Amino acid sequence: MKVDKFVLFIIGVIIFSYFFPQWGSKEIINTISSVGISLIFFFYGLKLSPAKLKAGLKNWKLHIVIQASTFLLFPLLVLLVKPFLQSQEQETIWLAFFFLAALPSTVSSSVVMVSIAKGNMPAAIFNASISGLIGILVTPLWMGLFVTNEQASFSFIDIYTKLIVQIIVPVVIGLLLQRYFGTFAQKHSSKITLFDKFIILLIIYKSFASSFKNNIFSAVSVLDLVLLLIGVLVLFTITYFSTGFIAKKLNFNTEDQITAQFCGTKKSLVHGTVFSKIIFGNMAVIGIVLLPIMLFHATQILIISVIASKLAKRKV
Repeated sequence: MKVDKFVLFIIGVIIFSYFFPQWGSKEIINTISSVGISLIFFFYGLKLSPAKLKAGLKNWKLHIVIQASTFLLFPLLVLLVKPFLQSQEQETIWLAFFFLAALPSTVSSSVVMVSIAKGNMPAAIFNASISGLIGILVTPLWMGLFVTNEQASFSFIDIYTKLIVQIIVPVVIGLLLQRYFGTFAQKHSSKITLFDKFIILLIIYKSFASSFKNNIFSAVSVLDLVLLLIGVLVLFTITYFSTGFIAKKLNFNTEDQITAQFCGTKKSLVHGTVFSKIIFGNMAVIGIVLLPIMLFHATQILIISVIASKLAKRKV
């Protein structure tokens, strides 16, 4: 298996932010990342095909399973652990996991992996696309239940104002211009993806630079990182086999089952980095908040890549 280069870049940026945290507070970085967020979602809307979304509505049982897994199963599993928390450090780690659980599904890797595994491509495209739009509304609602316990000024009015200005408006503009520039966006999709990743890396740098500058990671040991990785693997495993079990009980065919398991277990690093900036603002713990989603991003790609490669060999 090839190592995902983006994962290596993330590691590199984190190391860079450790040695040069002072640049993270530069106003130019904050401005570029803010404008970049809006452009990410403008291109997102530009690449959405209304025709494909309309066609994808027909397979409603599959859609319900995927979205329920993404926005209900994940958060409920993490909520089960909350009664066992005993310290402020554990509360912070738990909040980071809950943030991961509340995020929407990723678009690109979901569709690519379903394609490799010979699953239901139209349904994958529909669910991956619609998940991001649902997440804009649902993720802040989930987080609003618990972020108030942290030292942050969480205001739904402020959060949704930022979401409307930075995300919803660009998506709507992109959708309106899709008929004119949609083909252009699809043609240059790889370049747009590179731009998306650059902005994500910039946000990750800014987040970790702030955390390193405030010495937040002094309380995080190697053992804590190992436990975080184990927690991520357990969360992924439970959701993967749960969606598979439900898909079998609903008599989904093989293609739909693959799509349910692949799309229903993904979490978006793009939305994670963007939402963290909007929801948590300049909180010192933002670097820790991003740790689970980055570990999840790496492990989900690795595991699903192996499974997709095996499924690709079957006869259709």
